Amino acid sequence: MTATPIQFIGAALFAIAILHTFATKFFEKLAHAGPRHAGLWHLLGEIEVVFGFWAMILMVAMFALLGSAPAIEYIESRNFTEPMFVFAIMVIAGTRPILQAASALVRLIARALPMPGSAAAYFTVLSVVPLLGSFITEPAAMTLAALILRDQFFIRGLSTRLMYATLGVLFVNISIGGTLTPFAAPPVLMVAGPWGWDIHFMLSQFGWKAAIAVGVNALGATLLFYRELAALAPAPRDESTPRVPLILTLVHILFLCGVVVFAHHPAIFMGLFLFFLGVAHAYIRHQDRLILKEGLLVAFFLAGLVVLGGQQQWWLQPLLMSMSSDAVFIGATALTAVTDNAALTYLGSLVEGLSDDFKYALVAGAVTGGGLTIIANAPNPAGVSILKGSFSDEAVNPLGLLAAAIAPTLVAGLAFRLL
Repeated sequence: MTATPIQFIGAALFAIAILHTFATKFFEKLAHAGPRHAGLWHLLGEIEVVFGFWAMILMVAMFALLGSAPAIEYIESRNFTEPMFVFAIMVIAGTRPILQAASALVRLIARALPMPGSAAAYFTVLSVVPLLGSFITEPAAMTLAALILRDQFFIRGLSTRLMYATLGVLFVNISIGGTLTPFAAPPVLMVAGPWGWDIHFMLSQFGWKAAIAVGVNALGATLLFYRELAALAPAPRDESTPRVPLILTLVHILFLCGVVVFAHHPAIFMGLFLFFLGVAHAYIRHQDRLILKEGLLVAFFLAGLVVLGGQQQWWLQPLLMSMSSDAVFIGATALTAVTDNAALTYLGSLVEGLSDDFKYALVAGAVTGGGLTIIANAPNPAGVSILKGSFSDEAVNPLGLLAAAIAPTLVAGLAFRLL
């Protein structure tokens, strides 16, 4: 496939954006060292800004080289449903009524587990909530899990090793935990329709294997840091915050379900979201601060990924299609680390005549590698946005995340290939 000059520029900017994600801590240090331009360095140090920033550079290049009409046509040809959906679902899932309901479920399950201190709650968050993502979607599960981990663990002075290990397990488990159904994980969603994968197929081919891997990863992290977690007393219930009335919690759950059901219809789910904002304002005494800023930053990140990713098909698709069904699993796992896993499976869905083994290996590899980097899976930026404040310089080191995610990624890969 012959590349055009703008595709070469798009590939170069995509590579620069990936390198930029590894340099966010450097920009944060510049911000502290040079207060004169601290605002600019803080902006470039925001991981959620990276792909949106370089996508804007790409659009400037397109306007300059191709003219306004082709540039506008390209932008309008992109599908921004996923960034809008992630924004809406993050804000709703992060509200006090939803969070209190999820926390109550975690406490109920944790009380039944024979583990001391906070170990039982920790294991429950890393195992149950990711699997819940198969029904409420992965972005919602990521938001809930990250908020619970932040409020019950991260703000209580965990060791840096434990925080990175938690992040690695969380990202991998969220990526594979949405494979029990055909509509919750973005990489599965891209192929479920074209390939005819229904819920029975997902449960029999992916779901039970993913559930085992999720449990093993969560248990492994719990046992590895068992002493630190056991010494940490269970987080006390915040008695200063009034309990949300049951009817209001049910209303919030209905809004959450409505947005999930109409996830492919932005005109409908954004309408529901705007109605939700009105209800939240009407009962503001039962709300914490809505995570609008965090949601918008994540949406900006994903929108930038959509714009830049649209210029990568010329090299990515031939590379994928040149692999055998045995090699594509490892290839998809590795490629997912440097591009969104849904983009990989989408490219695969465009090719006719793929074998069933190739299809399985492509999707299994894409979800297996979904925790290796911040850009590997659409919900990952949401988790980083919520949890990064607990890390030094309020930034997550991408190399630290990569190292922490390798072991749970291997567990997921072995589950999908050997079971």
